[in-house]
Amino acid sequence: MSESSVPGRLARQLPIWLAVLCIAASCSRPGPHGPLPKASGRPASETPQVLAGFWPQFHGPNLDNLSSETGLLKRWPEGGPELVWYVEGVGAGFAGVAVVDGMIYTAGNVDGKTMITALDLDGQIRWRKPNGPAWTREYEGARGTPSVDGDRLFHLSPSGNLIAMDAKTGKELWSRNVLEEFGSKPPHWGLAESVIIDGDRVIATPGGPETCVVALDRKTGRTVWRSASADGDQAGYASPTLAEWGGVRMILQMTAKALVAVDADSGELLFRYPHETRYDVNATRPIFHDGCVVISSNYGTGTVKLKLRVADGRVVPEKLWEFKPLDNHHGGVILVDGYLYGSSNRHWHCVDWQSGQGMYRERGVGKGSLTCADGMLYLLSENGRAGLAAASPEGLELTGQFELPEGGEGKSWAHPVVCGGRLYIRHGDFLYAYHVSAP
Repeated sequence: MSESSVPGRLARQLPIWLAVLCIAASCSRPGPHGPLPKASGRPASETPQVLAGFWPQFHGPNLDNLSSETGLLKRWPEGGPELVWYVEGVGAGFAGVAVVDGMIYTAGNVDGKTMITALDLDGQIRWRKPNGPAWTREYEGARGTPSVDGDRLFHLSPSGNLIAMDAKTGKELWSRNVLEEFGSKPPHWGLAESVIIDGDRVIATPGGPETCVVALDRKTGRTVWRSASADGDQAGYASPTLAEWGGVRMILQMTAKALVAVDADSGELLFRYPHETRYDVNATRPIFHDGCVVISSNYGTGTVKLKLRVADGRVVPEKLWEFKPLDNHHGGVILVDGYLYGSSNRHWHCVDWQSGQGMYRERGVGKGSLTCADGMLYLLSENGRAGLAAASPEGLELTGQFELPEGGEGKSWAHPVVCGGRLYIRHGDFLYAYHVSAP
């Protein structure tokens, strides 16, 4: 009997949306095709329905960073695809974007607060509400992407404030600081987790000596369960994923020093598999497929594939292979048709899922993040260069690339999103929307 890598409860809950938000700007600096088009004043109701799209949370509906869209460009014109609009003012940070019901949501530092912003598909701000104080330490800004489930939006700030809001208005419904309440503290660079929704529960990872992963009721915020501590591990910088194997539903998450699995129904800590890296940076979401988990971390730690052995309710991880060259930092690794794609500090790699054999090592656009849509990899370097290439183990052949317009400060670490025929890229205070549908 085959087991699904996407739990039924996750598939049924399909309104979880996350997104990127931006604020109208009065800037007219030159772009790759001349002056940049500002967000238009056209009502959202006039936006073609084809642009609506559905990307409800960080890495999409199934948490795998794979878009179901088709009919997209396979090659970009010189200078890149058409820039539809941009907005300035979403605030400092690295939160990603997602699109739901004609709305875009993101987070950033604005006026000393971690601010959630909601925009329509024309880039017009519909509301903006705070979620606690801004993260102003090293690499200041918001990290986690908002998650939308039905009529509610959920967001975790770098300092641990988990808030539930009305997705249409931004009205606060409840909030709890999971670090303070569960006896933990933020990791060195602040919490970067984008929370996930499992049925009626919001999943978060405060870590620390008292617990590791917790489940809160999505309606009230009350604690449904809390796992045991994972040897006192602090939270890592990754977002969790959901898996089901051998009759066990589980949450897979990276702490500062390990991969952990927690029973999604009871909160029982199923296992802790050590995976240590310099500076305690485990920032890449685990990938689950066909009873196996792949984890990847930077600073030479590399990529590891584990087989999950399930017997009598116990889950035991068994190492199958290790591939050191792919030591992903925080740009993400994705699984497409039996091959893993992601970047190390210097190169982009393709690795065979089954054997762990490296298929290629290419410079591409430089170290960065990615997403996949219509058989194509959308690459974004941390220094503002975007690229397009077929998801093929034969090699990384760029069929288009361009530089982001000047203006965005800091590294371009937010993961790109393809939704509704558009490519959304967040760089610091700016959000850009590019048209990538084929004619």
